[in-house]
Amino acid sequence: MFIVSPATVWNRGALEMRQVPRRFFGRVTLAPRRGLPLRLVWRLVFEAQILRYLLSLLPFVLAVLIWQENALAIAQAPLIMVLVIYGAENFLFRVPKEKRAGLIDRAEAERGLDLLRVRAVSILTRIAAGRQMAEGRLHLVVEQSPLARITPLTFVSVQAEAGPEVLRLTRAEERLIRETLFQPPLGERLLLRINLSENEFLRDVPLDLRQISAHARLAALRG
Repeated sequence: MFIVSPATVWNRGALEMRQVPRRFFGRVTLAPRRGLPLRLVWRLVFEAQILRYLLSLLPFVLAVLIWQENALAIAQAPLIMVLVIYGAENFLFRVPKEKRAGLIDRAEAERGLDLLRVRAVSILTRIAAGRQMAEGRLHLVVEQSPLARITPLTFVSVQAEAGPEVLRLTRAEERLIRETLFQPPLGERLLLRINLSENEFLRDVPLDLRQISAHARLAALRG
């Protein structure tokens, strides 16, 4: 999980938005400033399509190096290369659409999404209470890469309709998200299965700050 905030990316211009929710995958490339574990840096790099293409074509490069006398013939097989790239992108790195519905039971998916909403509202309530925000709408936006069978890549951001803007989160608010959002029984892999089954990779949980009760604000501050 990478928490997206003006404090965690170098290219802050990529966070500019006209409406909520702001999508990132397939729209912009984020350059992490902090908040992304080193073990997941490669996963963010792997999101670049051109690098996956090069990985798919690696067997051809090795074949040229091993059988140099056939290098010209190997290099003149573009159709095969295109088929290899197509196969890797659609069957190795992704789940075919006709198989997605069977990835998870419908009831389990609903339970997972309900838990996501409950946790998101709790997070937004605590952030609003800590900032003494009484009006407006905040959104916890959870977006995942559709690539499957590898480590899930999840972008989480708090977006405000006023502006609109991606909020600059404090370290404490980032820690709140890390410690609350993805805990058993709901993890990133389970959410990805749900998203794949529904072909929906952005989950937007809004909260009208006027609906937060005084009791909820006090409880959030104490927590």
